[in-house]
Amino acid sequence: MNFFAVLLALLCEQLKPLRHGNSIHHGVISWVRWTGRNFDAGREHHAGIVWAITVLGPALLAALVYLAVSKVSVLLALALDVLVLYLTLGFRQFSHYFTDIRDALERGDDLEARRLLSEWRHLDASELPRTELLRHAIEHSLLAAHRHVFGVFFWFVVLSTLGLGPAGAVLYRMAEFASRYWAFKSRTLDAPTNERLMQLSRRLFGWIDYVPARMTATGFAIVGNFEEAVNGWRRDAGLWLHANEGIILASAAGALGLQLGGAAAPGVTPDRSKTFDSGVDAEATRADGSTPGQTPQLGHLQSVVGLVWRSVVLWMLLLALLTLANLIG
Repeated sequence: MNFFAVLLALLCEQLKPLRHGNSIHHGVISWVRWTGRNFDAGREHHAGIVWAITVLGPALLAALVYLAVSKVSVLLALALDVLVLYLTLGFRQFSHYFTDIRDALERGDDLEARRLLSEWRHLDASELPRTELLRHAIEHSLLAAHRHVFGVFFWFVVLSTLGLGPAGAVLYRMAEFASRYWAFKSRTLDAPTNERLMQLSRRLFGWIDYVPARMTATGFAIVGNFEEAVNGWRRDAGLWLHANEGIILASAAGALGLQLGGAAAPGVTPDRSKTFDSGVDAEATRADGSTPGQTPQLGHLQSVVGLVWRSVVLWMLLLALLTLANLIG
């Protein structure tokens, strides 16, 4: 049933994507604000309480609703899986930015492309040259595809196999959102935030994302240039501050033969403020700290789309085989 739930959710999301700034998104923001405001008194142990209520609470609720519904009807349980996946998994939750940036670049409107990137990632892109603009668009799109599709996919399958329905999808998306929200609140809104809460949410999401990040990187290697992807994974993952992001981007760079990373534009993810000689063989990378490969060009945006979709097909085929084996067995 997992295969059909994911397939139906992807089809629904392609046919009728959620609008940007939809009520579900606003509801999640309100929930995270409410838990932080009511359960965070600034003490060290409060960080764990806030995170547990914010992230584990909705996941537990999803599991309980699924268990209750599954006792009534298998079809209702499938419908619940599809509904939750429709709200948590899919390309169209971020692809409008990617598409609009690509369209602006195709028109030669670099100013609009920079504005869109700034709006998407909440960073100052006003001085980015075209090559860096493309590089950032590619990197953020790859990370967004992982967090909106592959990470959700992995945790949904794992917890659904254990009989908890869509709890895994809710767990991953809430953990990912919480890790971004409190940092965004502190950095962009200049609002007071419990530093322990920010650090804990990032660390716990890093643990939750540990296996999915490596699964995504493996998928990119299989459907791309396998040898170069594996070499890039081993050699270049340390170019990025966060290990999970570095593994995904280094593998994708090798799979596509692209030059990603670099020493420009400090303060964004991937973190350009990191010194790029740490933990990396200096002879194996460029002097500016980027991966080997071609300088990003406009045509590479389509290559990124192809890489991501081939990875989706790969994991869907594996899930279909597992479903078939389970039915036969």
